[in-house]
Amino acid sequence: MSSAWSRWELRSPLAEVAARYYAEKFWTDASFGELVDAQLREHAAHEFRVWSDVRPYRGTLADVHVLARRFAGSLAARGVRAGDVLAFQLPNWVEAAVCYWGGALLGAVIVPIVHFYGPKELQFILGDVSPRVYVTAARFRSHDYLENLSALAAELADVEIVAVVGGLAPSGMRPFDGLMEGDPVDGAARVDPAMPAVIPYTSGTTANPKGVIMTHRGLEGECRQMTTPIPQLAGRPNLTAAPIGHGGGMLGALTYTLFRGGGTDIHLVDTWQPANILRVLEEGDLSFGGGAPYFFTTLLDAPEFRDHHLQHVRTAGFGTTMTPPAVIDRARGLGIMTSRMYGSTEQPSTTCASFDDAPSKRYAEGRAMPGVELRIVDDAGRALPVDEPGEVLSRGPELFAGYTDRALTARALDAEGWYHTGDVGSLDAEGYLTISDRKADVIIRGGENVSAAEVEDALLRLDAIAEVAVVGAPDERLGEHGCAFLRLQAGTTPPDLEALRAHLAEIGLARQKWPEELRVVDDFPRTASGKIKKAELRAQLRAGG
Repeated sequence: MSSAWSRWELRSPLAEVAARYYAEKFWTDASFGELVDAQLREHAAHEFRVWSDVRPYRGTLADVHVLARRFAGSLAARGVRAGDVLAFQLPNWVEAAVCYWGGALLGAVIVPIVHFYGPKELQFILGDVSPRVYVTAARFRSHDYLENLSALAAELADVEIVAVVGGLAPSGMRPFDGLMEGDPVDGAARVDPAMPAVIPYTSGTTANPKGVIMTHRGLEGECRQMTTPIPQLAGRPNLTAAPIGHGGGMLGALTYTLFRGGGTDIHLVDTWQPANILRVLEEGDLSFGGGAPYFFTTLLDAPEFRDHHLQHVRTAGFGTTMTPPAVIDRARGLGIMTSRMYGSTEQPSTTCASFDDAPSKRYAEGRAMPGVELRIVDDAGRALPVDEPGEVLSRGPELFAGYTDRALTARALDAEGWYHTGDVGSLDAEGYLTISDRKADVIIRGGENVSAAEVEDALLRLDAIAEVAVVGAPDERLGEHGCAFLRLQAGTTPPDLEALRAHLAEIGLARQKWPEELRVVDDFPRTASGKIKKAELRAQLRAGG
């Protein structure tokens, strides 16, 4: 078993809470591998396709299931056992599915790594989890993964199997295809359901990415929530562009699709190029169902986008916090039905809205998913009444068991098993959650709190602005002031600070909320899910950049 395990602290829910999850059939003590194996067999005839210029693939779930079973069998023949750590860094290729599903069959602790993470992030993750098996691509676009590995000799020293996809394997490594030659396993290994199953890494609020420990029963809870089809997910198969190495892509592409009533075809694309996405949507008769607002807006803003493409973007489900109302209004204006979900890598499916919700609920994140509990508390941890904003606390059968960093776990999970999200929101009388801010995303200007999200939505009403991020900049007199980073629509003239202020005055935003600094950027630093990395923007301002 991996030496990393001694450093991890796994939190379990209270006994009475766990008993309820069993009674309500969210947990049955099946391993994640057993669930995956059963679903792949049941939906064997569904299509699995990778739309890629470099590694295209077209087959069925049955075909990929055989590859995953062979991969698991080959690793087992080399002594890899349940509980050993299997890490992989691959684009959205079939080999990523083979690693994910094959690792599940083996009972390994699966660590997907975002394919565009560089040596710094990779060094941290490999050192954090101490994998026994590591699978990497040779090259993809501008990324030379093998060159990156040359600087990680210490982290790779104890990795017994390093396999390479799509290129010649250097000395000491092996070609991935060689791991397809073993006898396939017949089924999935039995594993203690309270043990780690998958550890995706998420970034944004800390210097290093955070390892989120998802147990077998936590993943089962997530899958059980998805067994009932959600209306906005019906119709054409979805095209998944989110990286499989990220929690959202891993679940959306390779997990939820198996468990939504009746299953569905799986279609992946390995690059986000709006013109190519539009071509694939038409050729494959697929839908693009949403995700982070960035993916949705850049698709609509593509020069190639035409009215007939709307049949492939008939719905948009936004799965990120604080989707600007301006984005929702734009979609609705085009006849696109919208809904919002709220969740995180730590608790992926916390709330969900419906297309049938009343217009007054359009900007809400929906109501708690089955089995999920929500609380809104003040800074002292006291429960707040209806419609009063405070920090959102949540718990449910799919909640993570902690971070690989014990200190982060202690701050995020309390003694009663509540996850302190760091998000600011409120619950109305009907149980609808509305997220209004991040605790760390409030600008404290002269002692007054300014909601960055409120200012961002107001600025997005300007036609020239495609995307905006407002963050706090150091201010000797006020402590902080607002700095607006703008990404512009193609071919538009950048507005100056006075134009921004005139617009905000016209719509009635209080003067103290107006940005006092303006930066125009070609693009933003982003997480794997497309979210803007505001921490990097703040660091840039603190450094005087």
